[in-house]
Formats: sequence, C-alpha cells, structure tokens
Amino acid sequence: MTRLTKEDIIEKAKALGFADIGFTTAEPFISQKEILESRRKEYAWLLKFGADPFQGTDPKNVLPDARSIIVVIDSFFGEAFPSKLEAHFGRTYLNDDRKLRRGYIKRLLALRDFLREAGLEAKIPPYMPHRLAAARAGLGTFGKNCLFYARNGVDGASWNSPVPIVVNREFAPDTPSVEFGCPEWCRNACIAACPTRALQGQGKIDPRRCISFLTYYGQDLPPREIREAMGLWVYGCDRCQNVCPRNAPRLAARKAVNEKVAEMEEDFELPRLLHMDEKYYETRIQPHMFYMPSSEIWRWKMNTARAMGNSLDPLYAPDLIRAFRENDDERVRGMAAWALGRIGGPEAKMALESFLGESAGGTEEEILHALGRSGAAKTPVRKSESSPA
Repeated sequence: MTRLTKEDIIEKAKALGFADIGFTTAEPFISQKEILESRRKEYAWLLKFGADPFQGTDPKNVLPDARSIIVVIDSFFGEAFPSKLEAHFGRTYLNDDRKLRRGYIKRLLALRDFLREAGLEAKIPPYMPHRLAAARAGLGTFGKNCLFYARNGVDGASWNSPVPIVVNREFAPDTPSVEFGCPEWCRNACIAACPTRALQGQGKIDPRRCISFLTYYGQDLPPREIREAMGLWVYGCDRCQNVCPRNAPRLAARKAVNEKVAEMEEDFELPRLLHMDEKYYETRIQPHMFYMPSSEIWRWKMNTARAMGNSLDPLYAPDLIRAFRENDDERVRGMAAWALGRIGGPEAKMALESFLGESAGGTEEEILHALGRSGAAKTPVRKSESSPA
C-alpha cells in the first residue's frame, strides 16, 4: 500500500470541492478548555442537550492514537438564495444537508473514507472546537462576531464550515493563524448591529441572547424586551455577517441561484409554517433544519408568529387569529397574541378582546399587554420588502 502524503490529501480534498485544507497537531485545545471552564454558566445548555464540549478539547478523547488534525473548509454561500428565505433563515441552515447526506456531507464522508482506505484511522468529531482547529491549521482568522473567516475559496468571508478530521498519522502542521483579522478601520460593526446584544466584544458571545440559539433552543417565550429585536428571523440569524465589511465581496459577488434551496421556498412560507402539522414538518422542514424534533414544533410556530408580528403586515392577522384558536400550546397562543398587538388595527384588537374570555395565566397577560398597544398606528413592512439586514 502506497503511503499517503500530505500532498495526496490536499489534492483529494480539492478534487472533492473543498475550498481549502490545512493540518495541525493533535495537541489539546487548552485555551478552549479554559474558556469553557470560565464560562460554564453560559454554556451549561450544551451539557443539558447531551453535548460535551469539554470532551472535544482533547483529540485523544476522540481517537486515543491521535497524531494530527486535518481541517477542511467548505463554503455554503457559493450560490444565491431566494431573498424571501434569507429574510427569515440563516444561510448556513438553508444549505445544510447533513440529514439528507447529499452534497457537502457526502463529500466529507468521501474524504474520510479515502483516508481510511489508505490505512489511516480517521474520525470526524462532533464537539471539537472546529473554528479554533481551522485557525490552528492556518486556514483563516477570527472576527469580532466570533465567526471564522476563511483564507481561501470564499472571498475571505465567514459563510464557511470548517470541519476537523482526527487521524492517527503525523503530518507536518501548517503555520497557525489564531488571531483576529478585522480591519482596524471597522468600528465594531457586528457588535453594534447585534440586536439582542449577544456579542460582547473581545471575541465573546452570550449564546443565551443570540437569536440563532433562541430560535432553536429557547425553552419558553423569549423575554418581551427582546422580541422586537429578534426581528423577522424564524431560524438562525445572519445580522452580524450581513453588516461585516469582510463579507462585502461575497455579498456583492454574482451568483447562480441554488436550485435546491429555491425549490424549498414555497414550503417555508410563513403561513404554512404557522399552521403545519407534524407530518408536514417531518417531510418538508425537518430534513433541512433538524435541530428541533417534531415534539417541539411549537417553537417553530412561536418563532413564525413573532416574525409575522415584527413584519407589521396586517395581512398576517387572520393567520395569527387562526393560530391562537387552533393551538393548545400556550407559548404559541401567547406569541400569536403578542404579534397581533404588534401589528395592531381593528381586526387584531377585536380578536384579542374575544380571546380574553378563554385565556388565563401567561396567555392572558400577553393578551392584556397586546391590547395596551394594539391601537397604536404603525407603518406595515410588506412581505416583499422584508430584509434580513
């Protein structure tokens, strides 16, 4: 068997369509472990959901004979997405095919199998600090928004996925680039633009205030004081990336439309999401955005109701009224009431008043709060004019 060289692996990765590839040692990620130790409160939710980020800080927990880490970079924003989808969903989720095992994940498994066929042990770890691994492999730098900006293949943008592969053979490591790469003239655009103040500067983020976290891991109605700030996002958020000057070239580049994503557009219309049943969710939505099981479909509906409210579009009022009446989950009902109050107008006010007689507890509070503001005049943002930025 021919001994696989570093150049062989690079050639294979490029042939499979990865934007870049780098190599680093299998030394523990000591700095990451220290960060996790110092911020246990902020990351306790990971342990609650069965993920153990501490395990990933030592490659030998993944592969006892770990000698090197190979990191590949994949771009998920090489093609254009429909603007209506970009208004409500983070781009990384629009092009996430891990569950369907096509495209990116298929190529990644092909690379892993290539390594195994050459006699290497190769494992793709789920909880290793992938961005730090990529920086240690010299593939790019960090942004103040805590995201990774790739060196090659994606116009230096943050719309990329670094994936580490731990192997039991030593390869010459590349020169690390563990540093911030933001231009000096940028005045913290991402931090200033973060609507929920999740970004704290100095490379720190409170994930519990991040819109992405709240949309798929939040366990209750989000705090009332940040609902407007969460805007039109239903699943994920690209706000800090949309305003970043380092991402401007990728945003401005001419791109062909991603046909697979375009085919999803009708399925992801807000009224369909608000009224979907479990079968619709499991067949149309979950294959693409799978962090929530069908038992938590309430969160999808709650997020959709909030986005409808923040659109200020009175055309959504009938859907919100129907959602209140057809749902038993008080989180969906409460958010539908809040959204009607946000939209305002006679139709919303009449519906909210009718709901009072059949509501109690937190839902009643949401209705009363909504009625206190439902008569305020507002200028609607038409659905065709919605923007993620």
